Amino acid sequence: MTIEHVEIRPGAYADSVALLQVSRDVAATPGVAAAQVAMATELNVEVLQGMGFTLPATSTNDMVVALRLDDESALAAALAAVDAALAAARKGSPGGEVTEPPRTTASALRRAGGDLALVSVPGASALVEAMDALDAGVDVMIFSDNVPVEQELAMKRLARDRGLLVMGPDCGTAVVGGVGLGFANTVTPGQVGIVAASGTGCQQVLALLDAAGVGVAAALGVGGRDLSAAIGGISTRTALDRLDADPSVGHVVVVSKPPAAEVAAAVEKYAADLGTPVRFALLGAGQPDLTTQTEALLGDLGVAVPEWPVWGTPAAPAPDGGTALRGLFVGGTLCDEAMLLAAAELGGIRSNIPLSPELALDASLVADGHVMIDFGDDGLTRGRAHPMIDPTLRLEHLAKVAADPDTAVILMDVVLGHGAQDDPAAELAPAIAAARAVREVPVVVACVGTSTDPQGLTRQAEALAAAGAEVHLSNAAATRRAIALVNGAAR
Repeated sequence: MTIEHVEIRPGAYADSVALLQVSRDVAATPGVAAAQVAMATELNVEVLQGMGFTLPATSTNDMVVALRLDDESALAAALAAVDAALAAARKGSPGGEVTEPPRTTASALRRAGGDLALVSVPGASALVEAMDALDAGVDVMIFSDNVPVEQELAMKRLARDRGLLVMGPDCGTAVVGGVGLGFANTVTPGQVGIVAASGTGCQQVLALLDAAGVGVAAALGVGGRDLSAAIGGISTRTALDRLDADPSVGHVVVVSKPPAAEVAAAVEKYAADLGTPVRFALLGAGQPDLTTQTEALLGDLGVAVPEWPVWGTPAAPAPDGGTALRGLFVGGTLCDEAMLLAAAELGGIRSNIPLSPELALDASLVADGHVMIDFGDDGLTRGRAHPMIDPTLRLEHLAKVAADPDTAVILMDVVLGHGAQDDPAAELAPAIAAARAVREVPVVVACVGTSTDPQGLTRQAEALAAAGAEVHLSNAAATRRAIALVNGAAR
């Protein structure tokens, strides 16, 4: 019989990514059946209760250590493992001394200097830290999501007035000064500058350019809402000015999930007066997909368009039928792109990020017909790591949709990069194989990455293909292939 140990550590803090690793390290300790170390956010408390732990009253400033042990004798070693893993997360470098981290962004800038602050805190706290950085006279990249739109507007207006740039909120990818930030892919230097109101959209363009042998000078993320009517493209204009002034940039491409039409038109007019040519890759109904726009950019550069890589045996339609396309995405823009392509062929797509309000899913994320889910949406990441880091929710859903006899095809993305899971195929490939062992449903995957990403693009794609998936570098190509399979067409 297992025993349960729950303790509350008031005032202790570590971010969700660090605590995910701490939980994994502790769970590997002999005698530990389950371990969860997390901040006591509302969602995390629900998760812990769902795991069967009984919790005392907590606040969001508390850290919860919840352990399920084989017997009482394992407790001391388990708590020692918790403390060791937390200490390792606080170290400045491997083998270094444990140092007290700065308590504010301003104090961090005083200690280390620099001209860019990266803010990665719970969304409710991001405004204070970002304003602290702007007051110190530096640009800000806000990795945090769940930041209210009115706070985003206030930050971006202040930055504009001070000649500074706010990248984000929910800015997952950037390349600044040759350094990749967030989930950025490994790229070679080149003459292309990217302004991205889309993290995974930016990564798709980076991956395709890399496959074509084209390098990148900079990629400035501006947050997925920047081209909305509420924000009006404030950071996009600043980013365009920065790239236009950069002598290493010869061509610019602006990437965005579906923007507000009036904002897109105003920004395009603004870009027309710049000295550097600007191509717009803005998703929307009837608009070219990101692969098509990247191919057009290659034409602007005088570079031949390569044959985009495909791995694995061509998928075959499910032998027992099914009529529904089910998309399970970690990238919101990749999900948007897939929905736009599929809706034009198959009709309405239900989603938690729907193309129109009447197609919205409820909290169950289950519906009849065609469904595509963005597991990286703010509503699914409160209090938990992004699915590019922690794939648990998506893997659970994969098993469910694969077993559903209405599912004709499963469409997925895998996004590589420095901040992403070290080896996503290590968990996803067995899950795909297990799902297909129950029911031979075709699985089509867009594997977005560059040739020198730390996870290894070819290694990841080949592992997924060995599990039975058909794998594409291009998300648009993967989506079209999935549509063809739904329609019963073989390659």
